[in-house]
Amino acid sequence: MPCPQRFWPLLATVANPVSGASPDLLPHFQLEPEDVYIVKNKAVSLACRATPATQIYFKCNGEWVHQGDHVMQHSTDRSTGLPVMEVRIEVTRQQVEKIFGLEEYWCQCVAWSSSGTTKSQKAFVRIAYLRKNFEQEPTAREVSIEQGIVLPCRPPEGIPPAEVEWLRNEELVDPALDANVYVTPEHSLVLRQARLADTANYTCVAKNIVARRRSASAAITVYVNGGWSTWTQWSGCSTSCGRGWQKRSRTCTNPTPLNGGAFCEGQNMQKTACTTLCPVDGAWSEWSKWSVCGAECTHWRSRECSEPVPRNGGQDCHGPELDTRNCTSELCTASGAEDVALYVGLVAVAVCLVLLLLVGVLVYCRKKGGLDADVADSSILTAGFQPVSIKPSKAGDLLTIQPDLSTTTMTYQGSLCPRQDGPAKLQLPNGHLLSPLGAGRHTLHHSSPAAEGADFVARLSTQSYFRSLPRGTNNMAYGTFNFLGGRLMIPNTGISLLIPPDAIPRGKIYEVYLTLHKQEEVRLPLAGCQTLLSPIVSCGPPGVLLTRPAILAMGHCVEASAENWSIRLKKQSCEGTWEDVLQLGAEPCTDLYYCQLEAQACYIFTEQLGRFALVGESLSMAASKRLKLVLFAPAACPSLEYNIRVYCLSDTQDTLKEVIQLEKQLGGQLIGAPRVLHFKDSYHNLRLSIHDMPSSLWKSKLLASYQEIPFYHIWSGLQPFLHCTFTLERLSPSTCELACKIWVWQVEGDGQSFTVGAPALVGPSAFKIPFLIRQKIISSLDPPGTRGADWRMLAQKLNLDSHLSFFASKPSPTAMILNLWEARHFPNGNLSQLAAAVAEVGKQESALFAVSEAEC
Repeated sequence: MPCPQRFWPLLATVANPVSGASPDLLPHFQLEPEDVYIVKNKAVSLACRATPATQIYFKCNGEWVHQGDHVMQHSTDRSTGLPVMEVRIEVTRQQVEKIFGLEEYWCQCVAWSSSGTTKSQKAFVRIAYLRKNFEQEPTAREVSIEQGIVLPCRPPEGIPPAEVEWLRNEELVDPALDANVYVTPEHSLVLRQARLADTANYTCVAKNIVARRRSASAAITVYVNGGWSTWTQWSGCSTSCGRGWQKRSRTCTNPTPLNGGAFCEGQNMQKTACTTLCPVDGAWSEWSKWSVCGAECTHWRSRECSEPVPRNGGQDCHGPELDTRNCTSELCTASGAEDVALYVGLVAVAVCLVLLLLVGVLVYCRKKGGLDADVADSSILTAGFQPVSIKPSKAGDLLTIQPDLSTTTMTYQGSLCPRQDGPAKLQLPNGHLLSPLGAGRHTLHHSSPAAEGADFVARLSTQSYFRSLPRGTNNMAYGTFNFLGGRLMIPNTGISLLIPPDAIPRGKIYEVYLTLHKQEEVRLPLAGCQTLLSPIVSCGPPGVLLTRPAILAMGHCVEASAENWSIRLKKQSCEGTWEDVLQLGAEPCTDLYYCQLEAQACYIFTEQLGRFALVGESLSMAASKRLKLVLFAPAACPSLEYNIRVYCLSDTQDTLKEVIQLEKQLGGQLIGAPRVLHFKDSYHNLRLSIHDMPSSLWKSKLLASYQEIPFYHIWSGLQPFLHCTFTLERLSPSTCELACKIWVWQVEGDGQSFTVGAPALVGPSAFKIPFLIRQKIISSLDPPGTRGADWRMLAQKLNLDSHLSFFASKPSPTAMILNLWEARHFPNGNLSQLAAAVAEVGKQESALFAVSEAEC
């Protein structure tokens, strides 16, 4: 900015004044020299013009400028006819620097006429410059929303003084367009009330005619401290009788903490004691005395539901209030024919009961006759699965098991991928541990009909549930099964479905599918502190009832403990609503479902196929889920930018498989081994930051020092592929190596760092235990044994004795134990250990038999 002009009064001196001369004849200036700045080494020009003037010369710093340095021009003023003279000179940087430090360099014009001389104003000539360093630069700050912000800026020293402007994310800040912003006379930028949109990088820019300087950028982060929502309504009392508890909750969402804002202080849940009046069922009083025998040959007695009276929702008394009987007396006029009718009725009832008993016996015998040949042999318990002799009369029955294909088959349609049927005959394994039938060749016939994939899809598309199934084949498996059972597995997900032998009725053929749903495909409503702990898995077709429970295996991400978690198994109904079918750790309300929860997987026993998911509700802030942290980066980097993506996934195999497939499409590669992080229900966000990056080779393009993923995005478990991207920039195209550390931690918690379609198994091939040996074990251990040498001892040997009540509720407890062993240990189960456990049970029983024979 040019300095303001300085004006001095015109100094006129008269040399040899002429008598009577008019003062108007003194020269006056039409153009006076003005202040100028020398930029770099460019000379500047000074000019002046006066009338009437006979001579004009420049004087600089009190010394006359040489006449040869003047450029003069003469003319005549057309309005007055007076002579006009204009003169110019050039001033160089060397001339100004000669007197640098003594005084300022100035020049002025002196004009002569016949009446005298006149001097112009002084014009100052200065060397323009702008220093590099700011006297004060803005600094990064973190401020709360609606708080005022002052960013100071003192520009570098310069001539002329620098003008100042502000940039926000490289865009000019114009106070005229934003009433929330203004710039002080001292060049400070003031934000009256910080807004979330004000989170940005701010740069102070100083400029004059010489140069333009930029300050270091200051990152302003506007954070929001969390606030509690209103309390929910109190829940119902936890018990229907006596003393219990009820709870209410609130969430830190009013507002939700943002950009590192403080989390709400206090508890998110309150509990209070409650008492519910216990229901009292009614009970009958004593019968009254019999009444007098009436004319109808009957007498009666009565009672009341009063000891006690039902209250608080208790049940009424069951049974009649009035009791009547036949009687005889002199008042009775009944005929003997009525007594005969009474006896005839009693005889008819007795005959009906006998007929019903005979029908029941016939049905039972028919079922017994329909079973396969008896293959039970107690030697299996004492021989450790060693070969045993076969009675000749039974040899033909043992060599093959032919299913009854004469009955009409019922086909249920399942998945979308082409079916891969097995051969017509399946070989039994023939080893020294699993060969109870000798060294001969033994086969089981498989009755699965052949069908093409296109026909299967055409049949499936006619079903009502076809619309809810995914259209891809990567997360689906299916197969055709009969009474021999089988197994479905989705590779690399830990999800499988075991259909045990005899779960499908003989003569029936089911087409069964197993599907892993993406979380965006299925809407699973969660309330309060609930969180999804497992993948959402469908097996079907829905509505199929099995005679024995199938076992659905899938992973979970919960660190289970009874004091921290309430875990429920949810199943989607035909209407599309999700229902709680089982609460783990509580007494089951139905025999259709049971769940065995282990460290990283759960095994669901179900007699009804459908859509399942495991959902948990935290009971304390110590509850935690396992997160799997996975690092991906591009395999090639054609540009200067390089993106590192950190995924925060539920610790189940299926989520890692989907991310690997996604990154394969993006051209990413896995960096290092995945890490596990325990994420607690503390309402604190997950924070990620990058460290130890060589600043001479790389720079980060992040605005803040860290990134955060909100707590609720992770805790719900419904948002797939949560990740943060660190964008880095190479300072040189020749840089081809990167060494850094990425820290991931929950605020106020522990952290981790990084250093940078399958075929279905159908029939015997789906099981480790051969079919005949399995039947032999079941028939031997299902009946109660002396001193517990039965299925209960086998469960104890296999560390499954905590589930005895569930096993006992099924028709074949031994079959349930073997099914669970198959689900847990396929395909790498140790059959020798199972054989040893069965042998131990057999030795117990054999010892008892030996004692009995000795006593005889």
